[in-house]
Amino acid sequence: MNGSDDTPMTTSADETEYAAPARGTGVALWKQIVERIELDIAEGRLSPGMRLPTEMELAERFGVNRHTLRRALSTLTEQGIVEATPGRGTFVKQLPIRYPIAARTRFSEIVSGEGRAPGGRLVRSLIEPASAAVAEALRLPLGQEVLRIDMVRDADGVPITVGSHWYEATRCRDLDLLVASTGSVTRALEALGLGDYRRLETRITARVADEEERQLLSLPAGRTVMVIDAINGDARRQPIQYSRARFAADRVQLVVKN
Repeated sequence: MNGSDDTPMTTSADETEYAAPARGTGVALWKQIVERIELDIAEGRLSPGMRLPTEMELAERFGVNRHTLRRALSTLTEQGIVEATPGRGTFVKQLPIRYPIAARTRFSEIVSGEGRAPGGRLVRSLIEPASAAVAEALRLPLGQEVLRIDMVRDADGVPITVGSHWYEATRCRDLDLLVASTGSVTRALEALGLGDYRRLETRITARVADEEERQLLSLPAGRTVMVIDAINGDARRQPIQYSRARFAADRVQLVVKN
């Protein structure tokens, strides 16, 4: 399954039965809920990627108020056991995607190979003068016009990375329109005859996500992103793309291949 039109294949836990936590035991109700959900995951009743019922439904099933339920879910989120995605709900957290960095690094192929549905959307595109870093990477004069494309890529509807990509504007005219229609940088470059690009250089760093990254990746404050600066080139090793991808650090496992 490829492209942004694929429907994520997720399973709901709406049919899972929950008994009300015991009162008067000396163990807080929210802690009992945490332990119950942890046990259900450990014993396979809740599997990775499964969507939990809504807060209201869970509160009714456990026989507690929503404040108590939210404290339990907050604890599970902080422990990395569940993950809330705005507009979709709360899910049992999936294992990190094994993401190889090699000569041919293609997001859609990697995510599909992990058994998950890749998707993407265009955030913005614009023509801007090449900064010193972009000019050096693309071997262009400082200030020459470049096309910048910003995208969010996801797996099963969960945002994985937000990337900024720069191209020589005259060489990649209308690339942003192709990206918007396909949801894929690779397919857009293929339409321009540049699909066989290869990785020339990769640099990996890490830092705390900024406000825009937290919003686009649905991350709470304080979470880390892994930043991958990469240069991709054509068959003659001439740079055609400089990119800066920010990955939600707990959703991927980077594997650097020789």
